[in-house]
Amino acid sequence: MTAIAINLNSIIQLTDNQFYQLCRENPEVKFERNAAGELLIVPLTGGETGNRNSEISADFVFWNRQTQLGVGFDSSTCFKLPNGANRSPDVAWIRQERWDALTPEQKEKFPAIAPDFILELMSPSDTLRETQEKMQEYINNGVKLGWLINPKMRQVEIYRLGKAIEILESPQELLGEDILLGFILNLQIIWR
Repeated sequence: MTAIAINLNSIIQLTDNQFYQLCRENPEVKFERNAAGELLIVPLTGGETGNRNSEISADFVFWNRQTQLGVGFDSSTCFKLPNGANRSPDVAWIRQERWDALTPEQKEKFPAIAPDFILELMSPSDTLRETQEKMQEYINNGVKLGWLINPKMRQVEIYRLGKAIEILESPQELLGEDILLGFILNLQIIWR
């Protein structure tokens, strides 16, 4: 099942605070919002995808604790992108100085900032086309590096700001390049 889009724009256009409140009052539903203001109900993941997300997140947490270069976020974090969309990548990371520039209120709600890095791990409910469009939206809004991991196809698409998409077939690891300095993601946890 892909995300369900609900267009309420002819009835009401939710403010950022109203969207935040809607999410808070319905914690059992994962909402996103696209640039057109449509509400997206995003399906929950299954056990295999949830386990893979957890393993990937752990690698990021341990790396970030050691380097203290920024702030990491899980798939429950929603970001307000410059184009107006509210998106929740599976993993996100922001350089410390960019995060520190936000006010306490901006940090508490849905931060109005494009992460420096995002990762999307495809689950059986995702469609490749929609996920690729989401990845491109992230890059168009200032994300510097993005990884789209497709376990079914054993493929990774690497998105970089200002560069063509690179597609890797069954890579063993991914390097954080000049964004995630020193980070290496071992993909054996994904391809198993």
